[in-house]
Amino acid sequence: MFSYIPNPLIIPVGMVMGLLLAMPFGPVNLLAMQRAVERGFLGGMAAGIGVMLGDGLIAMCAALGVNAVSGAIKDYRTPIQLIGGFALILAGTKLCFTKAVIQIEKPDRRATLWDHIGEVPQMFLLTITNPAAVLGLVAIFGGVSSFVEIDTYIDAFTMVAAIMGGSFVYWFLVSQFIATIRHRFNAVRLEQINRIAGLILIGFGCVLIGEMVVKRLRFW
Repeated sequence: MFSYIPNPLIIPVGMVMGLLLAMPFGPVNLLAMQRAVERGFLGGMAAGIGVMLGDGLIAMCAALGVNAVSGAIKDYRTPIQLIGGFALILAGTKLCFTKAVIQIEKPDRRATLWDHIGEVPQMFLLTITNPAAVLGLVAIFGGVSSFVEIDTYIDAFTMVAAIMGGSFVYWFLVSQFIATIRHRFNAVRLEQINRIAGLILIGFGCVLIGEMVVKRLRFW
């Protein structure tokens, strides 16, 4: 009977992990925040949900076997990093050349999360192909498991749910905050923000691809 009850420490620890993993400023976070500025709370939440699902998938893999996942990441790091690099370059290029429009909710139609559903798969892909995020989550998961016992599948699933919960809370708060100040941005300022953000994303993508190219040249 008690085997079906998870370790009670897992939930708060997992929530904190989810918050900490969502906080570092990187290309994926930058793009999600830009979505909140341009499209409001629901746009930011759609992007955040995509990141949360990506974190959840990585956490699930880590929960089922940290050592096995670490080995798989090492074996397939090149294709993962190349896909992530090209995805960032495409996202950055699109951001640079797409006309900036601050979306305003129409009085005769209430916006829903479904209106921004396309952000979810895009942010999910960027998250799971971000080597730093993957390695960071696996490393943290391995460290946490050393002092919080994860003995059963129930424990593992609870940890994954708690991590996703922490990530969800973070993006809810960030999206809500940005939604309250986005009215201060006009189209010209948003255009500047988009170009800067786009160039940063392209830079991150070039670094990821460039690192793989340099390693290959040294290997040859």
